[in-house]
Amino acid sequence: MTQAVMDERNFVIGPGGMLHGRLRVPGDKSISHRAIMLGSLAEGETRVSGFLEGADALATLASFRAMGVSISEPDHGRLRVSGVGLHGLRQPSAPLYLGNSGTSMRLLCGLLAGQPFESVLEGDASLSRRPMKRVTEPLAKMGAQIDTAEGGTAPLTIRGGHPLTGFRYDMPVASAQVKSCLLLAGLFAEGETWVREPAPTRDHTERMLEGFGYPVLRDQGWVGVAGGGCLRGGDIDVPADISSATFFLLGASIAAGSEVVLEHVGINPTRTGVIDILSLMGADIELRHRREVGGEPVADIRVRAAQLHGIRIPEHLVPLAIDEFPAIFVAAACARGTTVLTGAEELRVKESDRIAVMAEGLQALGIDAQPTPDGMVITGGALAGGWVDSHGDHRIAMCFAMAGLCASGRIEIARCANVETSFPGFAELAAAHGLAIRAERA
Repeated sequence: MTQAVMDERNFVIGPGGMLHGRLRVPGDKSISHRAIMLGSLAEGETRVSGFLEGADALATLASFRAMGVSISEPDHGRLRVSGVGLHGLRQPSAPLYLGNSGTSMRLLCGLLAGQPFESVLEGDASLSRRPMKRVTEPLAKMGAQIDTAEGGTAPLTIRGGHPLTGFRYDMPVASAQVKSCLLLAGLFAEGETWVREPAPTRDHTERMLEGFGYPVLRDQGWVGVAGGGCLRGGDIDVPADISSATFFLLGASIAAGSEVVLEHVGINPTRTGVIDILSLMGADIELRHRREVGGEPVADIRVRAAQLHGIRIPEHLVPLAIDEFPAIFVAAACARGTTVLTGAEELRVKESDRIAVMAEGLQALGIDAQPTPDGMVITGGALAGGWVDSHGDHRIAMCFAMAGLCASGRIEIARCANVETSFPGFAELAAAHGLAIRAERA
């Protein structure tokens, strides 16, 4: 399918219904990216199961193939990576195109800063608007030389061959991508590289480094690595993505009579803010069969319909649910009372300005949603049908699809092609479990 055809894909959601049954959503995108990256830099073979075969993770896979890494074709989430070691990557013959994947671009920026060759990172129109100074500026302090477009955005030209030196960086904004970028650069730096965040974010990079046998340093809120180590290949079982599971947590919570069980979901404590927030709103969520798989905590999640109520969202939970706020906004629209979010200015520089776009969409469906510079104030009410523009943002498209369960009329959602970047097969899976959804050409 060409990009031109994909861009014309819309969702049409019939009103009402309920969700039911047991299901497993695709593998965790964050872990899938890192499995390819660290597997490529490891000594020996890495065997991955549960890999997310979405456009973002596949962009990472294609980039490492372009740098000389042998990676088998994904087969139902299984693949093999023949690692080349920390110093075995080869210069790509063309710019590395990363599509819509901010994770790919920011993490690769750190990893490639320590290579002996020059590389260029490009993305689609959305990614080319996203801020990259948050990684290029601290990398420059390590000795990296990276050219950006005007305004500090992609394309990025990484001029390799400049030695990196470890340093300490007190991050001004909590960001797992920035933290991971600097830790990956630290693998190639002389000395130790330390990072401290103002609030906890997902720690998949640290956990996976240790899973590959690379020591991670910790000291009173700082996390770091020493350069010059070695990664060892092994087995990685990618759990189901809690960000993808969130849409079914939302749908089952707001649609009367719903009950679903989401299987094998990653419940890393740096990612469970959405469960905490929905529970504070009155959601009926239970974690069952907790276990640990490859260093990551996993559980089955049972969720049943419940009457939600508005809350003031605690700011300490914001970094732990930053990707899940579009769904939380829809939950707030279906709740009794008012929900207030502050401290979430990071939402303005995601795949879209998620504060502005979500407010626009909720207002189009008859909800009182007032955007603020760092959040939103939403007063729950009756969802009407209507037309919503997702602005090409996959999470916004999926959360408005679930909103149809509580709507009084049909919802049409424009520009939904990018759903395939994070959740291939979303429409089919949702339809199989009770959502009246169909995808069609615009």
